[in-house]
Amino acid sequence: MSELKLVGLCGSLRKESWNRKLMLAASDAFGPARFEEGNLRLPLFDEDLEAEGMPEEVTTLKEQIKSADAVIIACPEYNKAPPGVLKNALDWLSRGGAPWAGKPVAIMSASAGRAGGERTQFALRLMMVAFRPHLLMGPEVMIAQPSKVFDAEGKLSDKMAQKLLGELMDELRAAAEARRG
Repeated sequence: MSELKLVGLCGSLRKESWNRKLMLAASDAFGPARFEEGNLRLPLFDEDLEAEGMPEEVTTLKEQIKSADAVIIACPEYNKAPPGVLKNALDWLSRGGAPWAGKPVAIMSASAGRAGGERTQFALRLMMVAFRPHLLMGPEVMIAQPSKVFDAEGKLSDKMAQKLLGELMDELRAAAEARRG
């Protein structure tokens, strides 16, 4: 059996974002896999632009998700919801084909607020319903006050967060392997 392919989507574009660090920690916890980060720097969804032809970066992202064995989404909470960059990507990915269908997907969040992204996860789960992925329900990984949970090198240092993330990634790996067959 070939190596699993894991694709990560980070809802924050900032290079040093807490969610990028969380996504990378999740990739490490997932274990041996070919990891790729999907690029969410996409043009704003526009049906006129779509009519001219699907933008290359959208096609690339769609192919990454389609060919992945599993997907992780690490998403901050901006004003009580996922950032527009992730919503925009989901809008593009809804056009033609079904790259998410049956795909094991794990959601996690790191957010400065006290709930660690609880609202963003709720909203994101709702947005994902139409795609019909195999969305893991838990354990929920919500990192509140991430500056206290990641060390100076950007590694997840909180034992409880490590435990929950490990359990979630074990479930994601099991789902990916089961789907493969």
